[in-house]
Amino acid sequence: MIVVAYFSMSCRNKTTTTTPKNKADSSLKVRKIKDTISIVAVGDMMLGSAFPSKLNLPPDDAIHSFKAVDSFLKGDIVFGNLEGCFLNSGNSDKCKGINPNNCYAFRMPDRYADIYKKAGFNVLSIANNHVGDFNAKGRKNTARILDSLQIHYAGQLNKPFEIFEIDSVKYAFCAFAPNENTVSIKNIDSAKMLVSALKKQADIVIVSFHGGGEGANFEHLTRKTEIFFKENRGNVYAFAHGVIDAGADVVLGHGPHVTRAVEVYKNKFIAYSLGNFCTYGMFSLKGPNGFAPLLQLKINSSGDFLYADVISVKQDKINRLTVDETHTAFLKIKALSNADFPGNNLLFKDTNRIILRN
Repeated sequence: MIVVAYFSMSCRNKTTTTTPKNKADSSLKVRKIKDTISIVAVGDMMLGSAFPSKLNLPPDDAIHSFKAVDSFLKGDIVFGNLEGCFLNSGNSDKCKGINPNNCYAFRMPDRYADIYKKAGFNVLSIANNHVGDFNAKGRKNTARILDSLQIHYAGQLNKPFEIFEIDSVKYAFCAFAPNENTVSIKNIDSAKMLVSALKKQADIVIVSFHGGGEGANFEHLTRKTEIFFKENRGNVYAFAHGVIDAGADVVLGHGPHVTRAVEVYKNKFIAYSLGNFCTYGMFSLKGPNGFAPLLQLKINSSGDFLYADVISVKQDKINRLTVDETHTAFLKIKALSNADFPGNNLLFKDTNRIILRN
């Protein structure tokens, strides 16, 4: 109910346009939005944490983090999951009583935010288990910096959604997770109420979620509530279908740190996990954790799926983020989608394209 109340309050001061009684007293024009909308989407991103030591920052100070994929990060929407906060100093409460070098708490230097901006990212999810690693101080500083750079974001309880316009298209973006201070992925009815309200305000509604178990043992969808380390990580299948039923046009998942299946449901595209995209430091990059898709999605003005291209990327501790010429992520998506959704309506062509079957 917190989410719905927030939405109601935020809309009180919005002006509405009434339909003119006749053509003569109208200066209004019918707003036509573009026929094809381009959405670029990637998974988890954390460019280097200065906690517990600056030794955990990359040798180039993260400046070249996206160099190998710069040419692909171009679209109306360029989305990713911000797996950590921006904060120059401070300790994490989650590391009390344990060796900080074995504690997964991420704070990127404030200056790293501009690297995301210059790379092209204009929408970020802050609904995950690491944005709050440094409590309210980290969350507030992250919001302040993203606001200053005019990067759109959502997912914390104090900002469950954002509505914005790009090239005459009005977007609504909202994000969900099972973690403290985030908009809950576990309350599907509440999520549907928010999405339904947002659809009345926007042309295209994009939903992001951080959910599901982690690692190679959780590549497949169970269509059940997923438990990882005794934590309820949500039923991502029921969540994705529920928000599309409520009006979502695109659903983008992350959190498992591995690539998962994709699906087109009611003509709307779902990516169940976009994996580790650009994650420096303590993130495991072994096996499937080291491969991920860079998704180039095309939808029409009604939000319906047209096609998607998958640029397969890989990471290792030495070369960091590079393009994967063996197309591992695309082939993994193909295999998992066909296994988890037998008889699906998708055709995986060549080494990178996803289209609907005739």
